[in-house]
This record gives sequence, C-alpha cells and structure tokens, in this order.
Amino acid sequence: MKGTVFAHLHPALQQAIAAMGYQRPTPIQEAAIKPILAGKHLMGCAQTGTGKTAAFALPLLHRLAQAHATLRPKRPLVLILAPTRELAAQIEANCSAYAKGLDLPCAVVFGGVNIKPQVAALAKGVAVLVATPGRLLDLEGQGALSLESVQAVVLDEADRMLDMGFLPDIRKVLAKLPHKRQSLFFSATLSPEVTALAKQFIQGHAVSIRINPEAPTVDTIRQRVLFVDKEKKYSLLKWVLDTPKCFRVIVFPRMKHGADRLCKQLTRDGFPAAALHGDKSQAARLRALEGFRSGKVQVLVATDIAARGIDVDEVTHVINYDLPDEPETYVHRIGRTARAGAEGEAISLVCPHDRQALRDIEHFIGRPIPQDVEQPFHSEHARNAMGAEAVRPKRAPQPRPPRPAKPAAASARSKPFFAAVKRPRP
Repeated sequence: MKGTVFAHLHPALQQAIAAMGYQRPTPIQEAAIKPILAGKHLMGCAQTGTGKTAAFALPLLHRLAQAHATLRPKRPLVLILAPTRELAAQIEANCSAYAKGLDLPCAVVFGGVNIKPQVAALAKGVAVLVATPGRLLDLEGQGALSLESVQAVVLDEADRMLDMGFLPDIRKVLAKLPHKRQSLFFSATLSPEVTALAKQFIQGHAVSIRINPEAPTVDTIRQRVLFVDKEKKYSLLKWVLDTPKCFRVIVFPRMKHGADRLCKQLTRDGFPAAALHGDKSQAARLRALEGFRSGKVQVLVATDIAARGIDVDEVTHVINYDLPDEPETYVHRIGRTARAGAEGEAISLVCPHDRQALRDIEHFIGRPIPQDVEQPFHSEHARNAMGAEAVRPKRAPQPRPPRPAKPAAASARSKPFFAAVKRPRP
C-alpha cells in the first residue's frame, strides 16, 4: 500500500482491501480518492469495470471512521443511488467487505422483494445505504427512512439512470436531501443530458475526472468475431460453449423472449443455464446470479439489464449472441470479463444483417476485431455482407389512429461534514 493513494486510508480499510487482493489503485481510484477524502464534490467519467465503487466507497468509509460517527435509527449518513437491483446489491456487498473492520453497518434497499427486512435494517441504524430510487422513495414516504442526516450522496451509473427513466425520481430524492452535503457523480458517458443532470445534482464547484472517455477499456479482453448464417447460430454457440475453458459465460441476446428461449435450449442440450432479464421476479434474478457465482450455472443468458452492475469473478467469456444496437453497449457487455486484471474473452456471433453494427463497433473502439474463420460454421456470406443485407431490418412504423376532435369549449387552455451524532440515552 505504501506509495499509493491507499496509504491515506484507515488501517482497517487497508487491511480489508489487501485481503481482497487489491495491490495498486486503478486510475479512477488514484484520481478520485484524495479529493473525496478532502470533502470535495466530484464528477467522474469512467467506463464500467474500472473500480468506481472502491473509488468512492473507500474514502467515504474512511471519513466516517475518522469522525467516529454515531448512528441513529432510520437516518443513514451516506446514500448511494444505483439504477438496478443487481448493481445496488453488488455495491452494498463491496461496501460491507471494505468496512469489515469498522463498526459501520451497510444496507441495501430495492424493489421486488419483501420490504419488512429492509425496514428492520434501517430501524437499527446504518452508516451507508445503497438504494434504487423507487424503493428509497417508498420507504421515505412510509416514514421508515429519513434523509435529513445524509452528509454524502453518490449517484452511480448516472447515464444508465437517465436511460431507465429515473430522472423524476432522482429529482424527488434531491429535494429531500440536506443542502449542505458532499455530492459524488459517476457516469460512463457525458452526454449533454448527463451533464445537465450533474449540474442539478452537484451544488457548487466539483473536481472533474475523466478516465479515457474516448478510449473504451477493452485492451485486456481478447476479442474475436465468428461469422455465421442465422440458421446455424445456435449450433455455433454450442460449439463455442463446448470447450474446456468456457466454464463461466454470459451470453447476450437482444430480447427478453430470446433469452428465455435460449436458456431452455441450452439447458435441454446439457449446458446448465439461467436467464436474467427485467421480466423475472427479484427472487428468480437472485437465484440466477447465485447459481452463476457458485458454478452451478455455466451460462447466464442476460439482456442488457445485466451489462452493467453485475460483478462476478472469473467470467471466462462474454458471447454476443446478438450484437447490440449501440456500440457503447458492446463495451459495457464485454466489460463483464477480464476484471481486476484477470483474463477474459469476448466472442461475437455475426450474421449478414449484423455487418453494419460490427463496423460501428469497430469504429467506436478504434480498431478492427480479429476474425476467426477457422470454425466449422464459418459463413463467407456473412463476412462479406454489404448494403441492405448488412443492415438489421427494422419494424415498419405502425400508423397512428386519428385523434378525436376536441370540443370547442376545450380549446382554451387555461453542520461540519460527518460530525458525530450522539445516540440519545434510553
């Protein structure tokens, strides 16, 4: 830890991250930890899989420990907002692991599960609360939670928040937070919409950190393209999966119903699989992830809800069964492998109608992806597709029914940061 930014952290935090195998900080950690320790607002832009969670969690836990913060029921001191249940659960697991040697309990709340255990956890008092916006507002509305003592708030995966339509909920949460707080804002991209949200979220000057925003972090991932005709794609997938090194795999189809169908086919053909998408209940999603982590499930068939926020060790392969519509999504998908210095491989199965999507991805990452033509289902037709056959067909727009005429009468419209809070005596 000596000579790195980790040396500035509380000894218990240093011990915890050493036990977790952290040897040196990632670029986002190196750049973010010191400003956060100093209590500054921060806006960070970095791709998924770069260590953002530790970049904000470690210094916030350090400040809580240094202030000897005392807890009160229903009043968390640090709030971390995440867009999905999976990401929220993963962040909380990391925070709890970091805080193992500190008396700083962490909790997570999200929808789709029984609310009573979450109410009970909040009633005991937590230092760090990780939450999805909807369930957070539900708990606050029921009186099970107060945001009046929040002294630091983190908005993680802000661009994903906007994509999922959480902007109204985020604004409601911001309105309930103390004006005097530390605000940390993280996003993989900085579109004009994301930047506008950052200005609402951060009150005052913020340290801005950008970690290779134009260069996706795919250097450590072995990528290759396999060309195939559509009717042979599933056979090619089975051929890829039936290799010794392919033991923990995420497969990305495009649609939810495609994920379910693919999962059933793979299980039938001897490849233990589980599906993960937005129509699954929270209990089913947790079972799928636990089976995948434990090794009982070889293949997790996931839609892009899982492209961010699922941090499972030793994912050997990511397979793009269908290429995504957006090149950025490709980067988020393949970032599920080769994490924390491990090796990993990303394989894309490309049909004739995917050729333009592949060209867009290669342009985005700034390099051609190696082609593997030495496979039994190789298609020269797919490899050389041009023009209309290289563009994914789109659904024809449906004509809108005529609007009913309006009636004539209806035409007129009318305290110091992390100060200790003493527990009241019984």
